[in-house]
Parts: sequence; C-alpha cells; structure tokens
Amino acid sequence: MGTGPSTPRWGGEMSPDTAEFLIGTFVGGKTFPLNSDYWQKLLELPFDLHWPANRVEQACQTFAQNNCSTRHLAKILVHLAWCLQESLSNPDVLSVALMKAVNASYISSVFLKYSIENLKSENPEDLYLSLDESETIPNNIRKDESIINMVMHAVLSYIGRVDISPKTYLLHHELLNFILIAMSTQLLSGPSPGPNDVHPFIDAAMSQESSLVGLVVYKLLLNYISRPRSKSTTSYTLMSEENQLGVLKRVGSAAANIVLFPLSYFVNSSVEASRSQLADSSINILLLLIHYRKCILVESVKNSNVSVTSESLLKDETYFADNPYCKALENVRDVDFDRVDIEGNAHSSPLVRLSFASLFDTLGMCLADETAVLLLYALVHGNSDFLEYVLVRTDIDTLLMPLLETLYDASRRSSNQIYMVLIILLILSQDSSFNASIHKLILPSVPWYQERLLHQTSLGSLTVIILIRTVKYNMSKMRDVYLHTNCLATLANMAPHVHRLSSYASQRLVSLFDMLSRKYAKLAELKNNKMQMSDSDTKDDDKLPEDTSAELHIYTDFLRIVLEILNAILTYALPRNPEVIYAIMHRQEVFQPFRNHPRFNELLENLFSVLDFFNNRMDAQKLDGEWSVEKVLQVININCRFWRGDGMKMFTQLRFTYEQESHPEEFFIPYVWQLVITRRGFSFDKNSINLFPVELPVEISHAPVETNKDQYMQLNVKEAMESSV
Repeated sequence: MGTGPSTPRWGGEMSPDTAEFLIGTFVGGKTFPLNSDYWQKLLELPFDLHWPANRVEQACQTFAQNNCSTRHLAKILVHLAWCLQESLSNPDVLSVALMKAVNASYISSVFLKYSIENLKSENPEDLYLSLDESETIPNNIRKDESIINMVMHAVLSYIGRVDISPKTYLLHHELLNFILIAMSTQLLSGPSPGPNDVHPFIDAAMSQESSLVGLVVYKLLLNYISRPRSKSTTSYTLMSEENQLGVLKRVGSAAANIVLFPLSYFVNSSVEASRSQLADSSINILLLLIHYRKCILVESVKNSNVSVTSESLLKDETYFADNPYCKALENVRDVDFDRVDIEGNAHSSPLVRLSFASLFDTLGMCLADETAVLLLYALVHGNSDFLEYVLVRTDIDTLLMPLLETLYDASRRSSNQIYMVLIILLILSQDSSFNASIHKLILPSVPWYQERLLHQTSLGSLTVIILIRTVKYNMSKMRDVYLHTNCLATLANMAPHVHRLSSYASQRLVSLFDMLSRKYAKLAELKNNKMQMSDSDTKDDDKLPEDTSAELHIYTDFLRIVLEILNAILTYALPRNPEVIYAIMHRQEVFQPFRNHPRFNELLENLFSVLDFFNNRMDAQKLDGEWSVEKVLQVININCRFWRGDGMKMFTQLRFTYEQESHPEEFFIPYVWQLVITRRGFSFDKNSINLFPVELPVEISHAPVETNKDQYMQLNVKEAMESSV
C-alpha cells in the first residue's frame, strides 16, 4: 500500500469512488480537511471487499506513518460524533447518517486499536487525536472541547438514549466494540494505577454528566438482561474462501456492508452462536467502567475542580477520584418497588430504575460465566437495595445453586472465580434471614452432585456439604489460606441458624474437624522434630521451623473455628439437629486428643457435656439386640426434648464480615481484561500488554490478580476470633 491515493499498494488504476481507493486515501499521506467531500464518499460507500490479515496490517502500518500529519483518525472520530448526533435526532428512521456512523465506528475501531497497541510512550498526544493548528474549526465544534470528549459523549449518548431495534442493532454492536477498544489503553499500564497512567477515553467517559452516566448504566444492564441478537435483516455470517481468512459479512441492506477487515480483529469465530454479543460486550464494558479509578497527584487536585472522596487518600500524595458509574450502579433501584427514603434524603444523582426480578433471573441463568459472578458481586456488595431484594426472594436457589455448582466443579474453574463465589456466599451469610431460609428450602435432587444421591436435601445442607468439599479440595490442590478462611467464615455465620442438617452434611462437618486435626498433628510433629534438631543441622534451614510454626498457628485457628461452628449448633440449635449429635457421638474419639488443649478446652467442655448427656441416656436405655442407626437416632430425638443446656458455657457468636480492600481495582481490572481477551475473542498485541503477564496461560495462572489477592481478600477474621476466645 502506498502513501498516497494515486499509488495504491495493490496496483492498477482505480475509480476515486471505489472502496479500495478511498481506504488507500484514508491511510495515505494526503491530508483532507474536515469539510472535504472525501469523508462523505468514504462513509457512504457500502464496502464488500475481502481483505486478508496481512493487507489489514499493511494498511495499519501505512496509516501509523501518516496519521501524525494527516490527523485522519481525529477527523473520522469527529465525523463519527456528527453522524451519531444526527442519528439521535431521528433514531427510528433508517438514515444515511446511521449508515455513515456504522462505517465511521468500524473504521475508527480498526485504526484506533492498532494505534493503541503500538503506542510507544505514555503520552496520549502520540495518538494524534487532535486537529492540526492549521485546520479550520467548524462552528459546531467547541474550541474548549477535546475530540476525545466529543466522540465519547456522542457514543455514550447514542447507547444511553437509543433503543436497540433491528435497524439500530449493527450500530450498537459497533459502538460497543469501539468503547472496548478505546478503553484498551488500560492494557498498556501496570496492575496498580498511578498518576502517570493515561486513559483519555475512559477519563472522558468519567467526566460525563450524571444523567447520561445513569442512562448508560441502565442500558448496559438492560442489554445484559434482554440479550438482544441480530435479526435476519441485520445478521452476521462467516464467509470463508480457499486460502482466505474468514471475514465479517453483513446480510441485508439495513446499513453499510462492512467486510473490509478480518473478523479476527474483533470477534472470535468460535464464540457460540447462541451467545448475545451485545450482552457480552455490555457486561464487560460495565465491569471495566465501575472498577476504574483515576489516580491523581495531590498537587493537581489542589489546583482543579476534581471531586475526590474523603477516604480516598490511599497512597502518599495521591488521591482517587470518584467513579460516577460505580455510584450509578450502587443507586440502581427496583422499578417495581418505589420505596420512599424514610429520612427524606434527596439523592445527589438520578436514580437508575430497573426490574430487579429480570436482573435476578438473568443472573441465575448466567452464573456459570465469570462475568455474571463479577456483576452479582458488585451488586450484592455495593447495592444495598439489590442485596435486600435477593435476601427476601423465596427462590434463592436460583442464584445459590449455580454458585454451589461452580464450587463443586472447582478443578475446572479459575481460582479467581472460586474466590468471588465464596465472597458472595460470605456476604449473603451475614444475614440471619438468609441462613434460616436456606434450611427451609428442600431440593428434590441435585443432579450435578456425583459422589452420592442427594434426595430431599435442604439448600442449607447442600451449602454446608459444598463448602466442606471446597476446603478439602483446597487442602489437596490449592492450599490457599484465604480460601480456607472464606469457607469456614461462611459456615460459622450459618451455624447458629442450622435447622435439621442432613446426616451426610453432619458427617462431613465432623470429618472436617478430623481432617484438619490430622494436618495439625503432622505440623505439630514436624515442628517438634525440628526443635529437637541440633543447631548445626538447622543452620542452613533456619526458616523452616518458623514457617512450620506459622502454618501450625493457622491450623490451630481453623480447628478452633470448626469447634466454634459445632458449638454454635449445639448451643443455639441442638433440638433441631439430631443428625449433628449422632455424627459427633459416632466419631467422638476424634475430639479426645484436644480435650486439654488450651485453645480448645472451653469449647470442648460444651461438646463433651452434650456427649455425656446423650451417652448416659443411651446407657440407661434397655435394648433387645444390637444398636442400629435408626434406634440411636430415635433415642437422640426423644432426649432432645429433655435437653436444657445445663452447664453449657455461652460464647459470643463468631460472626465474620467481608470488607473490600482499599485497592480493589488492582484485582478487578486485570481480571476483567483477562476475561475479555480469553473468553470474548478480543485480540490484542501480547507484546504491548503490561496489565498482566501474557507469557503464562491466562486462563490458568491469573498471575497478576493472584499477586494482589493477599491485600484484596480481607475479612474481619482477627477481630471476630479474638472476641470469641
């Protein structure tokens, strides 16, 4: 491809109106002003060319050489904004402006993506997204408004204000692609946001008025719920010929026929046809927007009008600006329930009203997908109204069953997905009504549970079974302290409200103590052996005893939590849980070695008081023949009526709460982008990615996220444990 329109790379004389000539002109060295007729020809022409990837690469390289002088990327962005503004004035009519907007969005996306991938510095000026000083500025462009802000305002306005229909579907599709590409500057930065990170398009999105932000959040959520798909008049098909890459070809004449560039630039052809690309793009964009945090130097804050939170001084001499999209998501309200603020407080920003019932049902269907889990987390953690709605639903199994199935299938899930599911369960378990209701909901069967048949099991019993199974999986595979802590914390929150725990769940609970006790015994033995070794033997291995001591302390805490769980059931719910009593009696020998342990003796006094009571009742029972499980349970059930709890020591209930760490963006932004790249087929030059290491398999390692989970996955564990001692 040449540098001028008169000498196109592919050779031969061409008409000035052909698609190849017009694209050659766009990437070439000749400058066309904003008001040139050239732009109308470029954007109105239906393209039907088939270009392989190498020709697209050549076009992008030529464009990168010339854009600094032609400023054609800035100019096509201006035309995109103009076309969207014109389309907004009459969105229901299939206009030329709509067709031009599709073309402008698509072409802009191709060359903006290449420009971002090959950005050599952190200076946004190197994208050349401003007009040359010699350019005549039209009257409809404010001199004080940047082109980036102008185009982002137009794109977000169209997405927020225009409904998706067969006529507008393609433009919505292209605009969502454009936003994702514009936000990909985050891939160039490290996982910890700093004041030198530059994300001009995201910053422009953050600067929009609150009413527009609310509309955008509403539409992105609505797209996710409604899951629109292309109709026959505006559908995509994959066209492939021998020795030629697949390209995107639009069937129908509702808008421009863009087939100029390979499909691999945007959408992976392996994505299932049943998926809604608009829904997927919408949720990815929403997650990236709500977790973005702009780091600002204190000096720049003092001399600007930037709004910062009172608690946002997170690092020396830096602040984090408020995120309006996060606030908008927190302020989403149920359209079917108009609750008046009982304190008469006025909201500082417009409320987003959405059907919580539809959102609840959609999440229930999609929770096998990690992005749905991330959205559910954002809602139950940040939106108190949605959390309250979830907690009062009588069909909580709609959300809980897919979450539990994810934990059951942990070996095929990413560690980050497991963490997010556990945190959601922990948040839910902080509510006593949730803990009570899940034991009243009976499941006819659990088809995905393979180890044994679970018939007429309560949702609460299943939750206990799966959490314990997750602890066992973690001990053998992941060996992660935070995963242990999350599981045990949720079980501890549930314990006082347990109601008729199943025999299998009760057995697993006692076996959990046995498993942890065996691990504890091995560590204690290892520590003892190391302590007995001579100084000369440990000289080159000084750290091992210290590490063993730390791990031993951790497992001591775990054992105490399990005893707290059993103690809470026996103290607050003993008459309702005969199976728990039976399981403890059946395996009472596992508790004997710890009876005189200083950390456990008080809790075990309660447990052995229960054992003494029921053992005595068993001994006093005259029985013909051998004891059977049914006969033992019958005696336990009868004597539960006479249990008064005499001599039981009352402990403060162990209650765990979840608190988000002060730098959540360091976890979420890399995580979401990894999902975008690995699950949505969004290609990006791996050599340009600094947000996470791409030399490791992204789906398996999640290395940059794992690095920061120590800081992120924080619980009030220490305070709760100390209060119970």
